[in-house]
Amino acid sequence: MSYSDTQAKAIHELCKVIDCEHKTAPYVKDSEFLVVRTSNVRDGRLVMADMKFTTKTGFDEWTQRAVPTHGDVLFTREAPAGESCLVPENKKICMGQRMVMLRPNKAKVDPFFLSIILATEKCKFDILRLSIGSTVSRINISDIKKLKVPAPPLPEQRQIAEILSTWDKAIVTTEKLIAASQQQKKALMQQLLTGKKRFAGFSEEWEEVRLLDIGKCITGLTYSPSDTVDDNGMLVLRSSNIQGGKLAFDDNVFVKSDLKVKSKTKDGDILICVRNGSKNLIGKSALIKGRASNEAHGAFMSLYRCQYPDYIFQLFQTNEYYRQVNRNLGATINSINNSDLHDFRFIIPTDKNEISMISKCLTSADQEIDALQSKLAYLKQEKKALMQQLLTGKRRVVLEAETSL
Repeated sequence: MSYSDTQAKAIHELCKVIDCEHKTAPYVKDSEFLVVRTSNVRDGRLVMADMKFTTKTGFDEWTQRAVPTHGDVLFTREAPAGESCLVPENKKICMGQRMVMLRPNKAKVDPFFLSIILATEKCKFDILRLSIGSTVSRINISDIKKLKVPAPPLPEQRQIAEILSTWDKAIVTTEKLIAASQQQKKALMQQLLTGKKRFAGFSEEWEEVRLLDIGKCITGLTYSPSDTVDDNGMLVLRSSNIQGGKLAFDDNVFVKSDLKVKSKTKDGDILICVRNGSKNLIGKSALIKGRASNEAHGAFMSLYRCQYPDYIFQLFQTNEYYRQVNRNLGATINSINNSDLHDFRFIIPTDKNEISMISKCLTSADQEIDALQSKLAYLKQEKKALMQQLLTGKRRVVLEAETSL
């Protein structure tokens, strides 16, 4: 039997709905009292980035209606509507504006089950359907109370919550491993790329080089809308094809294959964003390999073809590189040009074998991070598939009492 056969229940039957204070709490630089705003609730989690804090007096005033405790569910009413997360343990929280809190009746609904039900695509669609506003979706308190969610028997809710919480723990553990590995890689770069730490057997002095001394920048392709084609043309690599220092192919543009290209990409080239509406994206780079080879790159990009590409790519991830990028940004247009790039200067080993060893060490660290990120993507995908089955009733859990019969 699926949950379509189980009567759904309205939120007000399962929870007490508590509105926020409709005014802004007084902010302080730091304290133990968190002010959770809509931007702090995403994908079922409390996001600490850009968290605001208030005073003890502010906390007391903004929790007069109820003090959020572990097991309560925070729910955003606007920008966007329908994001939710459990109130974590050992946090003193008050709600910012455009928030509500759902206090589950634990005799009817498991708090974790409720939080994951609210995050399903079906529930998100229902929230969107109830939302109002042409530019910013928002949902009224009365509509939140009427929102219906599946409510299987409580023992089954708890069993589902336990199963999915196991996946969540694996996801959180992997995320922590990624963060730790990235921090270790950053420290390793700081040591190896500055010569503070050297491999045994190398003692020669390092030398300053300009990028022009060891390579050259290649200008990108200018094309018009009439040149664009569907998926059977030549790929033009653009800023959107660089995500987190890696190549991505989620947003592609193709042009006619017979367009004249100054130089098509080769494995080992470094693709660099040299112009963008956001100056924070200037300088981001990725190594060309595999699918991105033998293609074109756009006019707002540059291609750096050089000796030691693996080593230079690592240099392009450092603070020193971005210091030089920012120093050369145009006064009115967010851009750097090839002559600027050619004049970038770095201290590098004179021994090619030392360059090779440093490159291999840092590339190996990147590969370990990539493996963990692939594992994380797999865990999230598997959890999503399992949620789809368990939270729609397409797959029903077997309760312990049933297995003993």
